[in-house]
Amino acid sequence: MRVEVDRDLCCGAGQCALIVPEVFDQDEDDGLVVLLEDAPGREHEEAVREAGAVCPTGAITVSG
Repeated sequence: MRVEVDRDLCCGAGQCALIVPEVFDQDEDDGLVVLLEDAPGREHEEAVREAGAVCPTGAITVSG
């Protein structure tokens, strides 16, 4: 699994960081997504896919 984020699309909703904080965080200055792990393990796969699905701007891309 590979994860990419587009900070230009991010609106700072923060759902990704709430769903799987091991993979996503929010920048303290602007509230935008920070990708902590671009190749998360299987144990996070379901949560990462959920985070991508609920992102209101489609800033998260999950492949693999």
